[in-house]
Amino acid sequence: MPRTDAGHRTAAHTADLRVQAWAPTREECVAHAVAAVVESVVGAGPPPATTTVERDLEGATDADLLAAVIDEAVYLMETRGLLPTATEARATPTGLRVRFAMADVDAVVPVGAVPKAVSLHQLRCERGPEGWWCAVTVDV
Repeated sequence: MPRTDAGHRTAAHTADLRVQAWAPTREECVAHAVAAVVESVVGAGPPPATTTVERDLEGATDADLLAAVIDEAVYLMETRGLLPTATEARATPTGLRVRFAMADVDAVVPVGAVPKAVSLHQLRCERGPEGWWCAVTVDV
């Protein structure tokens, strides 16, 4: 039976964060993975968005797309001081068009370590009989 639920969970370690997400579609699964990374930094309930950022991201595989989206979110946090408060993804012929609703990083008090990069070790984004599942390790 196809999956109808969606969600995510994290497991923090000394130098990294392991994220797992699941959803009926690949796009929702990737968005939940981003939400898990953000929640690891600011806790539940990020601040209201003040702007949006759209990106077209490419990847040879679904796992590559997952890494590209999280890398972009980390890049925006580090270089522009913007925190994704919500993520929407749509399939394109070459990857994903991602729309991040963003808030100013300075508007939050961090509760966890700020992510630095996506590890390619044990990176997964797969479709199964019940829906999509992904897992990623983020260096913090």
